Amino acid sequence: MMINSTQVLFFTLTAYFHSEVLNYVYFTVVLCLYVLIVGSNVLLIVVICVNRSLHEPMYMFLCSLFVNELYGSTGLFPLLMVQILSDVHMVAAPLCFLQIYCVYTYAHIEFCNLAVMSYDRYLAICHPLQYHSLMTPSKITKLVALTWLFPLLESVAGMFLTVTLQLCGNIIDKTRQKAVSTCTPHLASLINFSFGCFFDIFQSRFDMSRVPDALRVILSLYFLTCQPLFNPLLYGLNISKIRSFSKKLFFGKR
Repeated sequence: MMINSTQVLFFTLTAYFHSEVLNYVYFTVVLCLYVLIVGSNVLLIVVICVNRSLHEPMYMFLCSLFVNELYGSTGLFPLLMVQILSDVHMVAAPLCFLQIYCVYTYAHIEFCNLAVMSYDRYLAICHPLQYHSLMTPSKITKLVALTWLFPLLESVAGMFLTVTLQLCGNIIDKTRQKAVSTCTPHLASLINFSFGCFFDIFQSRFDMSRVPDALRVILSLYFLTCQPLFNPLLYGLNISKIRSFSKKLFFGKR
């Protein structure tokens, strides 16, 4: 029987029905991941913001990327940790839809950020003498604003249409060398993120009952777990300026 969405007051998350000991293990793993994500992304945001030599287009776009990692992971992990330790695995419908909105906008902003960063690298490689006249501060501001505003506003329409749909239940079961060197991090980040999104779509379309529950939960959270950890490591370790200023921040001039 179809249940109208206005009649659903809560959703039950069955993926968390495990033993108490196992739940504490899950909680510890998720907490460690969240701390690593927040620490690494905040560190790189601070490094970029406090060093004026890093106030260049590429680093501004990287800063936007790191802020989005914080946004996406914060939209997921706190509630996830509460659910793991809770005896009653239920989420109020408004909170559930809010979390869906956060996850969708995070994914959309991530793709927009990567696209803008690719465009920035294209100008730097193909038009090096005109780069600074093409990538002006005004243009950077517009690109960053568009990267965030378009997904946030576009997703509002999508969420409105979703809320008005009828639901069939309220139980959720899951949840050149220089050219190459400058493009590789962006391609790797895009491939990593795309893989996580692909698997999330794949398991929502096909029967995954033969896959262990724990593995399904881990893989379904891949794009919100690995990407926020992967990008700070990828860009923080790969870009010499960020690596150098990070060392100075922790160890001083020596």
